[in-house]
Amino acid sequence: MASALQTRTRWGIPDCFMILNIADVNEVFLNLSKIIERDSKSTTYKFALLRGMIDIIQDNSPYISIKDSRAHFPTGLLIEKWLLYYYPILASATSIPQINGEVNLSFEEQFKNLIQGYITIGGYSAFYSDLKNEGIPSHLANEFTELARQLKQTITTMPMKYIGRSVSNNFYSIFHLESRGKNPSRADRIDLQFLIDNFGSFSIPIEYYDALRLFGSFVNGKDSILFKWAEFSVAASGNRLSVDKVLNEVLKSPITQRDVEESKKLYNNILTNEGKVHCVWTGKPIESFDVDHLIPFSIWKNNDLWNLLPAQATINNQKRNKIPAVALIEKQKGLIVHYWELMNQHQQDRFGKEIKTSLLGADVFQGWQARAINRIKESCNYLITTRGYEEWKI
Repeated sequence: MASALQTRTRWGIPDCFMILNIADVNEVFLNLSKIIERDSKSTTYKFALLRGMIDIIQDNSPYISIKDSRAHFPTGLLIEKWLLYYYPILASATSIPQINGEVNLSFEEQFKNLIQGYITIGGYSAFYSDLKNEGIPSHLANEFTELARQLKQTITTMPMKYIGRSVSNNFYSIFHLESRGKNPSRADRIDLQFLIDNFGSFSIPIEYYDALRLFGSFVNGKDSILFKWAEFSVAASGNRLSVDKVLNEVLKSPITQRDVEESKKLYNNILTNEGKVHCVWTGKPIESFDVDHLIPFSIWKNNDLWNLLPAQATINNQKRNKIPAVALIEKQKGLIVHYWELMNQHQQDRFGKEIKTSLLGADVFQGWQARAINRIKESCNYLITTRGYEEWKI
């Protein structure tokens, strides 16, 4: 199948709206349907892998690259997704089966040890914050590294190997292991960047990437992966559990309302100390302001400092869950960069890590402003033209 994308940027993200060949679409989605319905269902690994792929692609990760008609990804991004998916399930007071029979997941013991270590220091939200910003505490670093190794082993030798067997008799028929990565033992900081840098890479055919980028939100919706995951756990429990109960755990977010408010409070304190504040969308000076999520929290669940900007309350109310138009971002990029630089000045470590992970990828940090603005414009264009979210203009 030929690639359906006509043009791409250096990160492999389309410059224009994707137009997929209907025959290619039909074949890819027929294959995906077979994989979901027919491939092995002895564990939830298949669902976790497909859900992770969709989430990474829908996140518009800057670490995705296109080469030789394949989309390439760091395996560390999938490890991160599995950490976030399985943590609330394994931490739940209610047993939620993830595998048939009286056996444990291959990484369950290591995972529960890590969960136990976080019980007294904040649980799921604290773990996510450490993974993304502060780094895993030194007394849990070995436990985390061993868990990451086990997750990589599970992901690459089980679902990656067998997914697609209903379409082809070959192993690794869709997923190719491109690099096994390093064998890390110690690092100054154990966090998401550590996973990205040290755990190798894999690739999928470009037509699968194209299809999941355009239609992944449907595949990952109620009638597919998440519900299949929940239905599996309900059946494996002997119908003692309800789909609602399982979904409540599977869909639990590591970012709480308290986390959102704490980030906004930090942002407020910095801006208040600066004195003069301008609405990022109108440029007008304002005495009081709302802290707006540039890309709405309801869409990206992203509470990074780069995604928080001061806006006049009435303007913020107009914007709500809409996506800023690319032209508006271009027009207001001076103010956006001004607030980014302000955050970088006051919260250099956190801001730098967050914007690198979400927008810059492997690029050097020097001269980051223009690249970050371009990434925001690409992401907003993708959300508007491909995902169908409403465009917002003043």
